[in-house]
Amino acid sequence: MSQPSISKPANASSGPQGATAGFLNTDWNPRGLPEGAITRNVVLRTQDGAATGGALYQPSVPAETVVCIMHPREFMACHYMIPDIVEAGYAAWSQWPRSVGNDMRLEHEFALYDVAAGMEYLRQAGFKRIVLLGNSGGSGLYSLYAQQAGLDAAQRIKKTPGGRPTKLDQLSMPEPDGVVFLAPHPGQGALLMQCIDPSVTDEANPLSVDSSLDPFDAANGFGDASKGARYDAAFIERYRKAQHERVAKLDALAHELIAQRMQARARAKEGGTLADRRLGAHTPIMTVWRTDADLRCYDLSLDPSDRKYGSLWGKDPYASNYGSVGFARVCSPESWLSTWSGISSNALLAKAAPAIRQPTLLVEYTGDQACFPSIIRDIFSAIGTTDKHHERVKGDHHGRALGAGEEPGRYIAGRLVQDWLRQNFPK
Repeated sequence: MSQPSISKPANASSGPQGATAGFLNTDWNPRGLPEGAITRNVVLRTQDGAATGGALYQPSVPAETVVCIMHPREFMACHYMIPDIVEAGYAAWSQWPRSVGNDMRLEHEFALYDVAAGMEYLRQAGFKRIVLLGNSGGSGLYSLYAQQAGLDAAQRIKKTPGGRPTKLDQLSMPEPDGVVFLAPHPGQGALLMQCIDPSVTDEANPLSVDSSLDPFDAANGFGDASKGARYDAAFIERYRKAQHERVAKLDALAHELIAQRMQARARAKEGGTLADRRLGAHTPIMTVWRTDADLRCYDLSLDPSDRKYGSLWGKDPYASNYGSVGFARVCSPESWLSTWSGISSNALLAKAAPAIRQPTLLVEYTGDQACFPSIIRDIFSAIGTTDKHHERVKGDHHGRALGAGEEPGRYIAGRLVQDWLRQNFPK
């Protein structure tokens, strides 16, 4: 097990340049695939009948090891790590989920069917070794897959947190051979537990505020970007407790909505009323306001790192916390419980990472505004294998440079992944 280290910019090339159009990072520096690389787009059908697919990137000399990249709700075909993987002589598989850009109905237990379809395809395509690379929200999905794939079929999760049978005992789940966590957060539910605003007093009123818990009230220690916030220990303790209580209330609401529908459905089957049929067919939507209020984003003395003031959504907490765009803003009761609840979700690294027995690399960005140093330490400690390595790279959550003239952290991370692949999966 290695000790974490800060990786400095090196004189090595920051990646292949200009070979194939289509890869642009958010700094607008073109990074193409190496000469001779071949791309194949693949459409797949999952074992439960959903459509998914992916893009397979092969180096000029076909590889026997492939690195998979997937997010449960994002399109990852142009992920910035793909050129580095292919340049090192490995294949890259970028998969998209059944519902790109929409987590309204995302249940992680069924997203495992998407992952399994990709794994089956890659095994049938002849790859001898498969490495899962979980970046950000992909970390929760891939850790849950690795956990469930390593179990006897009868031991797998039988029902979603919302009560739906998963039938995972009937799913073919090829095991991975290695795991990479890149800027991982602890799972979408655990992430939300830390950034949900507990000062909401009425879920039906997004402007309702308990001033004693308001994270953006100067009386509680808030300050803008020019001076920063300073929250005292007593406020932080009350705040964290209230966050857990709000999530628990939302869990209870989700369970109640599901129970109402299922009870109406049962009555309809027994010849109930027209109203029963309507209610039994209706899936209500939960609107969860104010989910961008992690105290560490504004008080940089908490869990200190290289991060800048503000969250992933920006420096203005009013715009991101009260606005229409944010984590878990619109979801079904089932997706809330499976994906966004830090209490009920199975896709939490604290639950799944201890089952990982494969060689594992964790790359942390030191300026990450979503994955803080103490969280990364907890994740690394939870990973079950002793063959694990933790590297620290200067960059933000997306691997962008923190300052003018600095090499983007994603380039440094790319070289670390290349070195780790060569060491653990030599060609």
